[in-house]
Amino acid sequence: MKTLTIRSNKINLPSEIARKLGGKEVEILETQEGVLLRPIGSAIKMTRGFLKGKGSFSSKKFMSKKSKEKELE
Repeated sequence: MKTLTIRSNKINLPSEIARKLGGKEVEILETQEGVLLRPIGSAIKMTRGFLKGKGSFSSKKFMSKKSKEKELE
């Protein structure tokens, strides 16, 4: 199966679909049924918050440890 990544404003799409995509990158996949356009989200936006509530790490704890390290220097 071949794939290609391109910005949606670089190809001609029906106006309704083009508005929904708003210049995002899309992956073009060749499937058995035909061609599939799939929007690609930003890696940063997609992973943002994935650690929320999953453990004991927090920015407050990090800053506390950093200040303790500075005191030891």
